[in-house]
Amino acid sequence: MDNTMRKPPRNRRKMQSVTMSDVAELANVSPSTVSLFLRKPEAVSAAASQAISRAIDKLNYVPNLMAGGLAAASSRAVSILVPSVRNAFFAETVSSMQTALKKQRLQLILGHTEYDEQEEEELVRMALSWAPAAIVLTGLSHSAATRRLLANVAIPVIEIWELGGPQIDAAIGFHHDQVGIAAAEHLIRQDRRNLLFLGARMHQDRRARQRCNGFLQAAKATGAAAKVVEHPDTASAEIGAMLLAEALRLHPEADGIACSNDHIALGVLFACERQKIAVPDRLAVIGFGDLSFSAACNPPLTTIRPSGDLIGREAARLIEEHLHGEKADAHRTIDTRFTLQHRRSS
Repeated sequence: MDNTMRKPPRNRRKMQSVTMSDVAELANVSPSTVSLFLRKPEAVSAAASQAISRAIDKLNYVPNLMAGGLAAASSRAVSILVPSVRNAFFAETVSSMQTALKKQRLQLILGHTEYDEQEEEELVRMALSWAPAAIVLTGLSHSAATRRLLANVAIPVIEIWELGGPQIDAAIGFHHDQVGIAAAEHLIRQDRRNLLFLGARMHQDRRARQRCNGFLQAAKATGAAAKVVEHPDTASAEIGAMLLAEALRLHPEADGIACSNDHIALGVLFACERQKIAVPDRLAVIGFGDLSFSAACNPPLTTIRPSGDLIGREAARLIEEHLHGEKADAHRTIDTRFTLQHRRSS
């Protein structure tokens, strides 16, 4: 007698893969209609769309967008590449894009370049392999290979957050040197003549460098003194406090400070409060970004708002126009501008 203990048999019933034909049968439409719904839902009638959606939900169907006829067209994904997922500026843009594109049954795939053109190039190659409906890049500076990859694609290529340089296709944003000019002119209107620009990571963040250059240009044009103090690390309140200490050590006569973004400015305000430096009486401070904390600082921070949400909505609009067959002008430029928020720090 065999006394070897045996495990009870498992239920090994293999799950059947749900096909497009199964969805079509349940929805009482043809497989080609299901395929069209997955590629271009706006081209299918409301009644058929509802029936197909119900069938997909009931069958838990997940389409293989790389297979068969679906691969011949763009997917329902939009690739967006940003320099930093930690940066609240870009989060606002991504959020507004996602809200707008969701209405078109489009989903965002987010890539993080860390201000590295080589990393951006690799992400662009990967994105193209998935046949995206559009590619959105941050800024106008890219590797030569990235430009070659995107030069002749049949989908929208949209560069956001910067204007004023060679474009691959459409560009949406504003001129960063003009932001720096506006910051300097504001401080000069407040009778500040010894100006500083505090910046972080400007060896990689070319848009911050452009704001700095505009600031210096405007100061020089009016005869005001202007110096730059910068740190190689990512912008933060801690870096802002460090920059202020170094700036006042090197330039104790300073009476007006512009910061590359509001995180730096927040650190400056914290440090001024600790050191009993009166803001704005002794030192006027202006930031960039108008982040969620800026109006709640002590004192409330004067800053420049770049309209990141509008940039996202405009990018989504261009993508929607392409999906609906509207022919866009080559190298379209949309200037979203910026606004100065004058508060009590200057």
